[in-house]
Amino acid sequence: MELESKSAPRNFALSVDSENKVTEFKVFSVSTPHMRAFHLSWISFFACFVSTFAAPPLLPIIRDNLDLTATDIGNAGIAAVSGAVFSRIAMGTACDLFGPRLASSALILLTAPAVFLTSIANSAISFLLLRFFMGFSLATFVSTQFWMSSMFSAKVIGTANGVAGGWGNLGGGATQLIMPLVFSLIHKIGATQFTAWRIAFFIPALFQVLSAYAVFFLGQDMPDGNYAKLHKSGEKHKDNMLDVLYHAFTNYGGWILALTYGYCFGVELTVDNIIAQYFFDRFHVNLHAAGIIAATFGLANLFSRPGGGMLSDIVAKRFGMRGRLWALWIVQTLGGLFCVLLGKVESLSGSIVVMLVFSVFCQAACGLTFGVVPFVSRRSLGIILGMTGGGGNVGAVLTQVIFFRGTRYSTETGITYMGIMIICCTLPISFIYFPQWGGMFYGPSSKGLTEEDYYMKEWSLNEKENGFHQASMKFASNSRSERGKRVESAPTLIDGTPNIIV
Repeated sequence: MELESKSAPRNFALSVDSENKVTEFKVFSVSTPHMRAFHLSWISFFACFVSTFAAPPLLPIIRDNLDLTATDIGNAGIAAVSGAVFSRIAMGTACDLFGPRLASSALILLTAPAVFLTSIANSAISFLLLRFFMGFSLATFVSTQFWMSSMFSAKVIGTANGVAGGWGNLGGGATQLIMPLVFSLIHKIGATQFTAWRIAFFIPALFQVLSAYAVFFLGQDMPDGNYAKLHKSGEKHKDNMLDVLYHAFTNYGGWILALTYGYCFGVELTVDNIIAQYFFDRFHVNLHAAGIIAATFGLANLFSRPGGGMLSDIVAKRFGMRGRLWALWIVQTLGGLFCVLLGKVESLSGSIVVMLVFSVFCQAACGLTFGVVPFVSRRSLGIILGMTGGGGNVGAVLTQVIFFRGTRYSTETGITYMGIMIICCTLPISFIYFPQWGGMFYGPSSKGLTEEDYYMKEWSLNEKENGFHQASMKFASNSRSERGKRVESAPTLIDGTPNIIV
């Protein structure tokens, strides 16, 4: 078996580790299965983002056609991001049990009808419900991050997660440009305005369906094959859902990251819903100009979220996990400060500049978050990803309900208070502690605990005797890079047996 393990890397176009996860990130490669999974994941997530936020750019027309009030529009915006709260946790469970390929393609196909049916919406209630169900598709973010964590090694996981997530999130900005263009083309062909916006929704719907089929037929769950095949051959243990849930929900690190992600990605979703209206109302720019300004916020994901993931990997090479945590705290806190400033600036040009700087820090923090998440748990990786992703949507819902619904606060005041919330909700990162690597303020445990000790706690003695823990053991070995070069770290096991058996 050992000889087979060592020879396995020869089957791949790129260099891999002992888990057959690729150790380099070549964005222009389409080699199977690693880089193909990368491209399929971000494109399908991009398609879902375009569908979910296809309505806001056309709201002036949709509003007049359906007689929507300001409250109706606000509720629909909240519905669009709240739909993914529970679906992201469910997606995490599905990824753990059935694999990211099947889980992702199934969700995309199940939510596509809501996009098609938007074309026949005839009331505020139907519009709200359809946006709610469309929002479920944003749970493909979880399968995207799970897929990347299954294909890329610890050394490049921050980069892979950051680029895949960032390019997928580009859909939020791209749709601000795509949908008005599609609408204009249909209108010029001869359709009335109230008919053109309805036909326009067929474009994101078809895009979404095609991406689902591409994921299912062209993708592969893991470097060694799909879950069904690996379960059947015995190469992968078919886990118990209750055990997976237990180890996820009892890991405090997952809850902290869910909170902090609520105030980077959650803020990003909030801004996607309010920023065009903010510039239109406060600075009296026309709708077209407001849409372009709003698009620049989302389009910054082209480099900002990937940059956060890359920064996470760069600091980890020298400072290990402690570097990842410090970088996340600093970048997200700076994002909060610029958010406060955005609500205070009173000139149009100044607000645009501050918004762009704020977008870079806000989105980079998202990438930095998912440079840490893959290390919190191995057995319950999908659930932890789902919890964190769902936390982003919870943050978006709460922020919009508290600061941007009704007339209690002006939009600029709400933005300022949102910045203060970012700063406060980032502080708990200081409590995340890995005994084998340390945390922001403390080094590794003096008990000499290793990576194997940490990840083996998720398996019972009986499960270890049956060898179910072997994948976690491999990950533990490959994650020693998180010790960094200048940080005191736990000793390396010689015989491969953890010091503590739980």
